[in-house]
Amino acid sequence: MKVIKAVCAAGRTGFYFDDQRAIKGGAVADGSYYRGKPATPGFSAVRQAGESISVLLILEDGQVAWGDCCAVQYSGCGGRDPLFLAKDFIPVIEEHIFPQLIGAEMDNFRQLADQVEKIMVEGKQLHTAIRYGVSQAILDAVAKSKKQQMCEIIAEEYGTSVADKVLPIFTQSGDDRHSNADKMIMKQAQVLPHALINNVETKLGKKGELLLEYVGWLRDRILELRLEETYMPVMHIDVYGTIGQLLGNTNYEAMADYLATLGEAAKPFKLRIEGPMDDDGREKQMIALSSLTKLLDDRKIPVELVADEWCNTLEDIKYFADNKAGHMIQIKTPDLGGIGNIVEAVLYCKEKGVLAYQGGSCNETDRSAQVCVHLAMASQPVQILAKPGMGVDEGYMIVYNEMQRILALRK
Repeated sequence: MKVIKAVCAAGRTGFYFDDQRAIKGGAVADGSYYRGKPATPGFSAVRQAGESISVLLILEDGQVAWGDCCAVQYSGCGGRDPLFLAKDFIPVIEEHIFPQLIGAEMDNFRQLADQVEKIMVEGKQLHTAIRYGVSQAILDAVAKSKKQQMCEIIAEEYGTSVADKVLPIFTQSGDDRHSNADKMIMKQAQVLPHALINNVETKLGKKGELLLEYVGWLRDRILELRLEETYMPVMHIDVYGTIGQLLGNTNYEAMADYLATLGEAAKPFKLRIEGPMDDDGREKQMIALSSLTKLLDDRKIPVELVADEWCNTLEDIKYFADNKAGHMIQIKTPDLGGIGNIVEAVLYCKEKGVLAYQGGSCNETDRSAQVCVHLAMASQPVQILAKPGMGVDEGYMIVYNEMQRILALRK
C-alpha cells in the first residue's frame, strides 16, 4: 500500500510551552498565566499556547494514516530542541519529508522510520517533534496497510509480545496538586500525582517543609478515600531539580537525609522522586544522579530516583542506564524523535535492570498519546504517562481507553 498524497494541519496541544528557566528564576504565577520576562530563546512569553502539526498520509485505498508532531512543555532547555511552532516547521516537513514518503510502499515501519531519522538539513537532524509525528504516521500507515493494530506491528518488528493486561498509568496534577489528587484516587490511578514541584520557595519550601507536608497529606488522603485496602498506588513526585537547588547538587548526604524523611512520610506507599537535581550538562547530571542512587541503595533508603533532565535521546538513556543514574528512567517520548527510539529505549532499560517509564509531556495531543499506548503495550514498560493535559480525567481516559480497546480487539 503506497502513500499517494500527504498534507499537514496546524493544531494545538493539550497544554502549554513553559519557559523553565524563567520559572526557576522567579516568574510569578498569576492564575494560569506567568508574569515575568522569558529567559529562553524563542519564547514570546513565560507561558504560551502549545502547538502541534498533524501529518496525514493518504493511502491508495483512501485510508488516512496520521500522527502528531509536538514537543515537550519545557522546550528549549535541558539540552532539548528549540521551541516548536507550526508556522516555522510545516514548510520543513513539506520540503524535506513529503517527497520521501509520497509513492513509498508502507510495508516496514522500522526501515521507513529510519529513513526519516537520517534526513539532514543544514547538517542537522530534523527537529525531534517532526521525527516524532512523522514516525507515528508511518506506523499507522503500515498498520492500516497490513490490517493490524499498531502495537502488533511493533511487536512483530521488534520481537516482543503485546501485553495482555492494562499497564500502570501515571497521572499528573499540575499545580492543582490537591483536588487533582482526589481525582486520581477515585479513578484508582496506579501511580500519582507528579505534583509539579518546580520552585523552592513556593513549592519545596526553604527547608523542604512544603513538600514534606504535601507527602504526608497525600498519604493520609489515599488512606481516607480509597475504597479497598488493596489499592496501593506509587507516589511519584517530580521536583525539577529543586532539592539540589536547595541543598547543593553534589551534597549527596544532605539530599539522602531529606529523601529518607520523605520516604518515611510516604509509608505505607512507595515513593519515587523525579529529577532531584538539575546539574549543568549531561555528564555532571549523570554523575550526580548515579552517586545519589548508589548512596540511597547503600543506606537502604526506600526511595527510587527517576532520571529526566539531560536524559533526552536514546543515546542519553543508554548512557544513564549503563551508569545506573537513577532507579528509573523517564523515556520522554517527544524528546527521542522517531518513535522507534522509544521502543528501543524501553527494551534497553529492561536489559540493564533499570525501570523503564514511558513518559512524555502534558503538551502532547490525543493522537500522540494513543500511538504511545501502542508502543507501551508492545514493549511493556513499568508505567506509562497519562497525557496530554494537566486535568487528570482527560489524559487518563485517552490512555486507559486505548489500552482497553487494544485488549478487546486482541481477544
